[in-house]
Amino acid sequence: MTKEIIINATNEETRIAIMEDSNLVELFVERPEYERMVGDIYKGKVSRVLPGMQAVFIDIGLEQNAFLHFSDVSASYQDYFIDYEEEESVAESRPRRKRADDFNVAKNLKKGQDILVQIIKEPINTKGCRVTTELSLPGRFMVLIPGKRDIGISRKIADQKERRRLKTLARQIIPDHFGVIIRTVAENKQERELSKDLKKLMSEWKKIENEIKSKEAPALVFKDMAMASSIIRDLFTGDVDSVVVDSRKLMREIVSYVKYVAPHLSHKVSYYKDKLSIFDHYGIEPEIEKLSHSKVWLKNGGSLIIEPTEALVSIDVNSGKFIGRKDHDSNSLKINLIAAREIARQARLRDFGGLIIIDFIDMLSEENKKKVFMELRKEFTKDRSITKIEKISRFGLIEMTRQRVRPSVVHTINDTCPVCNGTGLVPTLNTTVSAVERWVQRYRFSRGDRRITIRVTPEVYRFMNRGRYNRRMKLMWKYWMKIKLVQDESLSLGTFEVYDRLNKTRLDQGEQIKKQKK
Repeated sequence: MTKEIIINATNEETRIAIMEDSNLVELFVERPEYERMVGDIYKGKVSRVLPGMQAVFIDIGLEQNAFLHFSDVSASYQDYFIDYEEEESVAESRPRRKRADDFNVAKNLKKGQDILVQIIKEPINTKGCRVTTELSLPGRFMVLIPGKRDIGISRKIADQKERRRLKTLARQIIPDHFGVIIRTVAENKQERELSKDLKKLMSEWKKIENEIKSKEAPALVFKDMAMASSIIRDLFTGDVDSVVVDSRKLMREIVSYVKYVAPHLSHKVSYYKDKLSIFDHYGIEPEIEKLSHSKVWLKNGGSLIIEPTEALVSIDVNSGKFIGRKDHDSNSLKINLIAAREIARQARLRDFGGLIIIDFIDMLSEENKKKVFMELRKEFTKDRSITKIEKISRFGLIEMTRQRVRPSVVHTINDTCPVCNGTGLVPTLNTTVSAVERWVQRYRFSRGDRRITIRVTPEVYRFMNRGRYNRRMKLMWKYWMKIKLVQDESLSLGTFEVYDRLNKTRLDQGEQIKKQKK
């Protein structure tokens, strides 16, 4: 499998595309007003403690308070967060550490108290970001965990001998009161490379401690790498064939970082020189345009219908144009296997989160159902997000969950339609004309003027004036009024405005009705 990282940088945004076998599988977008927040560390202030919700709300200086669940509060957080305002003049003095069994979140966290938290989930819609007190600093080969003494090894390192070697090595180099997680890219690395990475992380932690001491809460004390750099740090491994960038400045930054952490990979970074847009050259732009479409065509003529809702994402698999030459169960299996691969790709590409319900084409054979389930699970092993997949239910559905850490890329590159407000539906012409009649009826009830001007969209204007005895004439005879229609292209679909007979003063039927009731 070929793997490429394509980066497009403009004045407005930076877009990073992950390609596998020339197929777009992941897309990241970063803008000046929408920067990556996961990994940022804040010195916050406890705003509210709600035992009933098992939650603490933390003021970190953003528009919405951060959400801290009781399960994300570590009893050891005081081991590495010093209340500098109450610190004694002796530099080595630290608050008395609480034992884990003595720690109670509802009792020990008080309103107004300073606390150090790290963002683990970005704000989504009206929800604030989610935070934890278990801090971590990611490096190239390891993740530093202040206040812990645990050593973890990536599950993707399967060789038990290598796991033991790395664990022994980590014990020799990490300082007291710090833990580490050894990342996958550290496999077969030597002590010199790991020590170099650890030294860099410890230096970063010293800076954070100085920031904590000098800043008043709420304040940002650590900003993680920009998205492009973090993608290179986390994803640029030996299995990546190339990194192509269309910005000389960004390329120099990436090469500088790669030469520091993995000099043997620096030759894979290249600058894109052609005049044609880099995303057009690699066929990425058409794929991005399809992200807002609910229908996704499969290679064999089948299709997926993807409908995100507030509660879950529903995916329906359809046979579409596929006919097949075998029996129904074999044909269904073929479509479902292709659909399983595409569903895993779309989940990564559109960055689905939460509950996902998949309605595959019905199959009678239990063996075929198992094949589809195993194929789906295999494809999701390529996904960095945590997923949990249940077997096909008796209703032919697969229920699964996928970890969400940031808003879907679809909402990053698209705004909600101001006309339909995201429903995808607008009133029909008949519905709009009926709304006009109801307005006129209420207006006549208030004994308003018998002569009015109604501004409507061109479509409604033509619809109401169609024929000799048209809908406008019917309204005039029914309510014994003089109604003048005016086309207004600035109006949104399904809307209209009513003015006085001179077309100058806009009429408010609500005020008229209030006066009538008085």
